[in-house]
Amino acid sequence: MTGLIVDSTEHAALRESVGRIARRYGHAYFADRAREGGHVGELWDELGRGGFLGVHLPEEYGGGGGGLADYQVVLEELAAHGMPLLMGVISPAITGSIVWKHGSPGMKAEWLPGMADGSRKMVFALTEPDAGSNSHKVSTTAHPDGDGRRLTGTKYYISGVDEAEAVLVVARDGDPDPSGRTPLSLFVVPTNAPGVTRQAIPTELTVPEKQFTLFFDDVRVGPETIVGEAGRGLRQVFAGLNPERILAAALSNGIGRYALDKAAAYARERTVWNAPIGSHQGVSHPLAEAYVAVELARLAAARAAELYDSGQDAAETANIAKFAAADASLKALDQSIQTHGGNGLSREYGLADLWFVARLLRTAPVSREMVLNFIAQHSLRLPASY
Repeated sequence: MTGLIVDSTEHAALRESVGRIARRYGHAYFADRAREGGHVGELWDELGRGGFLGVHLPEEYGGGGGGLADYQVVLEELAAHGMPLLMGVISPAITGSIVWKHGSPGMKAEWLPGMADGSRKMVFALTEPDAGSNSHKVSTTAHPDGDGRRLTGTKYYISGVDEAEAVLVVARDGDPDPSGRTPLSLFVVPTNAPGVTRQAIPTELTVPEKQFTLFFDDVRVGPETIVGEAGRGLRQVFAGLNPERILAAALSNGIGRYALDKAAAYARERTVWNAPIGSHQGVSHPLAEAYVAVELARLAAARAAELYDSGQDAAETANIAKFAAADASLKALDQSIQTHGGNGLSREYGLADLWFVARLLRTAPVSREMVLNFIAQHSLRLPASY
């Protein structure tokens, strides 16, 4: 399938290089590791050694000096081979972007080279049981303690904590302003710091990244752990949100491509009543419609990455791309399962186990309702609903 995306020479080479690695592992490797409670360390390490995990990070810190448009190719191609790596969004992209944009020179030198080569991982802790992802309502608090802080609170649905050395924690830090909003700060907290405990959240997700509740019980952090200027955490968080949305779209688009490739191959080969099932419009038209939706979502994601890399405001396009890609991937996956009939639910065909991660990407990292709120308020200039 050629599609609407026409790769540059560099992106075509990047896509082929990533695809060559992905084909050696494949969806069965990814799914088996996830079911066993393991990780995909071999794949991750090979991607890191090849420079693919840091292709978007600056060269001075061990990265490739490219942009999100390049890294989007990496994550989409992996997902298009049945391996949607959530950690690929979290560590090199969300926390990597925040540290790059706002970290001190020492923090950048300490963390970015390891993120770029895959040898170090840092995860992100914003969501809470009562606040969700509403950063204005977080209750985790940084209490003054000499030149540092003591963190107290709970974070919920934090991905990949068991794989990471540190977690980037969003916490209240200071007195409320006249509007009642409390300043936020970001802290790089070692996952093995005294007072940090975790509890696994059982889910139906067939992915290597596990979900956790994190508890911070009077956790002492020094001034060197603060990202950028204290009290400016809301601004710093936003440095990671557009990359998060764009790359979540890349995962969804890859899942959509994977599902349609499988469905088209099956529909060409499966013969019923002396004809391939793909010759029947009841099969071909829904697949064609799903293909249109996936390709339009890919265009939106490519445009969002282009705007972000050029320093323009990418918020609207990133939200649109994430919304469109999540819906398109679910449509493509559902129709692929339908095309396979009963085989669509068979583990052998590698489709049904992707359903929950595709569905997750419709809810996270930002729900479709919050995307619609953003579009209504900022694009259509309608009154805010919250």
